[in-house]
Amino acid sequence: MIRVLMERWIDDPDSPVVYTEQVDGRRAVRMRQQIRDFTTVWFDVGERSVRIEAYVVPAGDQPVELLRQCLVRNRNTWRTRYCIDEQNGIVLRARVALENLDEAEMSFVMAEIYEQIEVGFRPLLRALGG
Repeated sequence: MIRVLMERWIDDPDSPVVYTEQVDGRRAVRMRQQIRDFTTVWFDVGERSVRIEAYVVPAGDQPVELLRQCLVRNRNTWRTRYCIDEQNGIVLRARVALENLDEAEMSFVMAEIYEQIEVGFRPLLRALGG
């Protein structure tokens, strides 16, 4: 299902998705953004759900303001959440049950990732001092 959706996104000239690949059992797409060139979105298919993840910014050494902004932003998200990944970076994550996985739900998740990065990327960088 995910592979088919990715192929549709690539074939759609209005889609921001420009590239797809499979790496170490995970699928990924590169999505054009206005605020930065691209965002890579990773898809991990499990037994019962798909975990979706997109890198946003590094967490930095003193991330108090950055983490505060992420928590505040989480109040306004529906399908995604700002999280800290294993490498201490800020990522957007979503999880979709396989039974709920369809084109509409995946489009909503991708749209929210796109929007959160467009709106949040520069303020989060400023919180890092960059």
